[in-house]
Amino acid sequence: MYEGIVQDLIDEFGKLPGVGPKSAQRIAFFIIQNQGYDPTKLSELLETVREKVRFCHICGMISDSDTCGFCSDAKRNPALICVVEEAKDVLAIERTREYRGLYHVLGGAISPIDGVGPDDLRISELLARLADSSVTEVIIATDPNLEGEATATYLSRLLVQPGLSVTRLASGLPVGGDLEYADEVTLGRAFEGRRSFS
Repeated sequence: MYEGIVQDLIDEFGKLPGVGPKSAQRIAFFIIQNQGYDPTKLSELLETVREKVRFCHICGMISDSDTCGFCSDAKRNPALICVVEEAKDVLAIERTREYRGLYHVLGGAISPIDGVGPDDLRISELLARLADSSVTEVIIATDPNLEGEATATYLSRLLVQPGLSVTRLASGLPVGGDLEYADEVTLGRAFEGRRSFS
C-alpha cells in the first residue's frame, strides 16, 4: 500500500476492466516516473468521450452522432440485421469483411445470475425495427456461452413471423485447434454443422 494520492491513482486504474492490481500499479508508476508523458491529453479525451459519445438511436452502436455510420450507410443491405451482444462484437464481424447488412446491439445477454433479463436488453427496439416487414433475415450472433445461448434461444422463439428467416452463426472447431482439447459442446456443434466437400 502506498500513501495518499499515489494509492488513489492505483485504485482508480484498478477499477478499469481487465486491469488488475499489478497493471494498475505499473500504469500509475509510468505516469509518475515518465516526466515526458503529459496526461493532460488523456484527461481531455476522457472528458470529450463522456460528453460526445452516445449510442445510435437505431441500432445501439457507439457513435458520436444520433445515427451511427452503419445505419446511415446507404450501401448496406437493410433487409439483413445481425444481432450482437456488445458494440465490440460489431467490430469483430466487420473485420471479416463478409457481412454487409445492418446491426442491432442488445447491450448484453440474458443472465439470471447477474440479474439481467430480457427487459434489460434492447429487444423491444429490435422488434420495433422488424415491424415494417422490410427485414428478411435476422442473424443471431451472440456469444457461444451459456448466456449467449439463452439469449439466442429466447430471440429465436420471439422472432417467429412470416417472411422472416432467423439464423444463428455457425460454431465449431477453430482453425489450428486440436480435437483433443475441444469441449463436448463445440465438438457436437461441429458435427451438426458439418458440410459436404463437393
